[in-house]
Parts: sequence; structure tokens; C-alpha cells
Amino acid sequence: MKYLVILVVWACTDSFAQDTKSTIMEPVETLFAGMNRGDSSLVRKAFVTSPMIATVLADASAASVIRYDDFEEFLIAIAAPHPQPWNEPIWDVKIESDGNLAHVWANYAFYVGRKFSHCGVDAFQLVKGSDDKWRIFFLADTRRSEGCNVPSFVSERFK
Repeated sequence: MKYLVILVVWACTDSFAQDTKSTIMEPVETLFAGMNRGDSSLVRKAFVTSPMIATVLADASAASVIRYDDFEEFLIAIAAPHPQPWNEPIWDVKIESDGNLAHVWANYAFYVGRKFSHCGVDAFQLVKGSDDKWRIFFLADTRRSEGCNVPSFVSERFK
């Protein structure tokens, strides 16, 4: 009986953790769906009202540079007509959370249509609102076009 109780508690805890991770990932998935469709209103739903967006790059001397982007300009770029859909598959997703704060870290590859553009890491900071929905309040990424180890289960989708 003792082992049955332990098994039930473990199963419930694991199920709760998976459910929480699933709800944390919802705005991330909404972001990528909106980017793919060119739907800036869908993308906006994934974020808080005034989020921060940044890219960490290396300058010519390999020193780190942080480039902050304007969220409204990001939305305009998504909504602007482009002949090929934007695809940003992610893998090796790591999710951490504590209360109303969550962090998602994932490798990504960016494709314009089927053409590879660049890769890097996405780092999302999310907050759970009073409506019990998670939203992105900070998004940072890295970008490079060389040294990308895109797994075959990702790259095969775009051949």
C-alpha cells in the first residue's frame, strides 16, 4: 500500500509538472505560429503589453554587443508581406519555473521558406498574469550562420 501511495503521488506530481510546462510553452508556440503566418496580432497575444526584445551578437573584435529591438517594429516586420513563411523550429527545450516566473531556453534554426537563414538560442522570460495565462516579458536570442548543429529531424523538414 505504501508503494501505491508513493506511485500515485509521483504520477500526480509528474502530470502537474508536464501540464505546467505545456501551459508555459503556449505563448512560445503562439509566437512561432504568428511569425509563420505573418500574423502580428497573434504574436502580440504571446507577450505582455511592453516587452523587451534583445539579440546578443559579437562585434568584429568578438566582444559581446546587446542590440535591443523595438517590439512594435518587430510586429510590423512580421505583418509586412513576405513571399516565404518564417519558420523557427526549436529543440533541446529547457523549462524552469517558480511561482509566476518561468524561463524557456531552446536551440533554434530560422528558415525563410525552406532556406536556412541562421541559428542560435532563444531565451524567454515569462510571467503568469492574473488571468492565469503565461506571457513573454523578455526575449533574448543569439544569432549565427556558421557552426550550426541543426539536428536532422529539424533540417529534414525544410528540404
